[in-house]
Amino acid sequence: MKPITVDGGKGTVDISAEGVLLLVWNPETVLAADDVHAAISKINEVADGVEYPMLIDITHTRAVTRQAKSAFSTKCAASRIALLGSNPVNRVIANFAMARRTLPCPTRFFASRDEAMAWLLEARRPVA
Repeated sequence: MKPITVDGGKGTVDISAEGVLLLVWNPETVLAADDVHAAISKINEVADGVEYPMLIDITHTRAVTRQAKSAFSTKCAASRIALLGSNPVNRVIANFAMARRTLPCPTRFFASRDEAMAWLLEARRPVA
């Protein structure tokens, strides 16, 4: 599938070959609540009623507004969420988004894409 631009143009949604939803925010993006709601709407449209593990790439995101952080608690088609970042600012954004909120699914921060994907896919492996 070709990545689909989120309304507002600040990011894209795709599904990987492994069956993971990918939400990638554009470099230097400042996320507002409308951006998060637009992404959730596009994710739900792409998922078409099916839950998928989801990787959200915030590697180059500049900032997230307080209202956008609250919007992250909205349920979408994600069965679990890995937030991918690369620096202390990303970790602060992720920690604030996850702190003191009831998240709709298990959510963790990762600095490694490989580790994030392994965690997302481990829930899909059958238990022996």
